[in-house]
Amino acid sequence: MKTTIYFAYVAISLTIMVACRENASTPTTDEIVGDHTAGELAEKVRQGAYLVQIAGCSDCHTPLKMTPQGPAPDMDRFLSGHPAEVGLPPVDPAVGKDYVLFNMTNTAAVGPWGTSFSANLTPDESGIGTWTEEQFSRALREGKSKGMENGRPLLPPMPWPNYQQLADEDLSAIFAYLQSIKPVKNVVPAPIAPMAMSGM
Repeated sequence: MKTTIYFAYVAISLTIMVACRENASTPTTDEIVGDHTAGELAEKVRQGAYLVQIAGCSDCHTPLKMTPQGPAPDMDRFLSGHPAEVGLPPVDPAVGKDYVLFNMTNTAAVGPWGTSFSANLTPDESGIGTWTEEQFSRALREGKSKGMENGRPLLPPMPWPNYQQLADEDLSAIFAYLQSIKPVKNVVPAPIAPMAMSGM
């Protein structure tokens, strides 16, 4: 009788221990992650993904690649900006004064301002991985490169003036989403001044 009770007690204890361990390793929507619960953070990231999609961020920040169906976004390089290894042919400065040209990956643009390259928006150190949310907000609201107070102005075709009126919660959601995507190491080239365009 005592043996039966003892084994029953051990079995119940083991069941409780396993259940506790499983619950401890499985995050719940009430678990606190930073200033949010896991559920709140997941919803914030979903909202950010939606905003990035409708804002067309991928149009310039995700390189195109050629497929049997024609050019398509290279999702292995999602939002990683102009590929560092992709050079540009020389451009006649006279053309840059009167036209805006895009390269074949749609990540570089030539115009009166010179040549600009779309930035790496992934959370890699070569992208925005070391940025604060304040820097991100300043980049979109004030058009400052790398979100630095004394940074150079962001160059066309980046439409940052369109994003100036974004609500704080929308900017925060976009930043949260960008911090959640796959980091891609890609050091985007610095912009090229108009006078140097012919020597690219």
